Amino acid sequence: MTAHGRRPRPEPPEPLGVPTFDSHTHLDACGCETDADVVAAMDRAAATGVAGAVTIADDLAAARWAVGAAHADPRVWAAVALHPTRTASVTADDLAEIEKLAADDRVVAIGETGLDYYWDHSPPAPQQEAFRWHIDLAKRTGKPLMIHDRDAHDDVLRILREEGAPETVVFHCFSGDAAMARECADAGYVLSFAGPVTFTKNHELRAAAALVPDAQYLVETDAPFLTPHPHRGRANEPYVLPWTVRGVAAARGETEERVAETTRHNAERIFRTGATR
Repeated sequence: MTAHGRRPRPEPPEPLGVPTFDSHTHLDACGCETDADVVAAMDRAAATGVAGAVTIADDLAAARWAVGAAHADPRVWAAVALHPTRTASVTADDLAEIEKLAADDRVVAIGETGLDYYWDHSPPAPQQEAFRWHIDLAKRTGKPLMIHDRDAHDDVLRILREEGAPETVVFHCFSGDAAMARECADAGYVLSFAGPVTFTKNHELRAAAALVPDAQYLVETDAPFLTPHPHRGRANEPYVLPWTVRGVAAARGETEERVAETTRHNAERIFRTGATR
């Protein structure tokens, strides 16, 4: 079976001895269409020790789908927002629908939002305006803000300072160096580590993972993207997360069981999901 551009999925990793939680995935982009597809993906995840996941929206259609998926399987929760690359022509109706979806009790975060200066899909000005709106929405809903930050570290941090950060800020797929990780940790932000922490040349990212306090980090797949070593280039899915857990454990000098348990407990607290079983 294939997913994401018909790329094959890797064989499952050795299961974790302690369950963990995928804090950021895109089940729709993994090829899930029906409720049965969602359940099957989460069954594959459970078989490798991944007890739950937050599926993330990047546009209105994905936001509607994510909320439906979160109601289809009790192991799935949703985050809704307009991705920064989708902000070139946002309407008031678009924002009103995101706000309505954000009120659903299966929506546990506002995201992914932020800034993306890598792709030339939306100019910086509308991206920044939308980011400020999502920051305000996170404050009004009391839900964590899930940030997409690509080649925009300085502006993301500046806008958070200017607007005043929500109570909980999660940097999805953290891509900064150790110095940025210290700045974020000192500000109380949460850093989520994905497959790139396992890539051979990402020494600075591993240094960042090593210094983050226990209560301020998560793990994620960002599936179907960023498949961890040794399967870069193949399709990602929540069941693949154990390789990232093991990469973070190596960077922190901890056991994989400790990392799996710490990140699961952090996810339960941050997203207010309760115990995942």
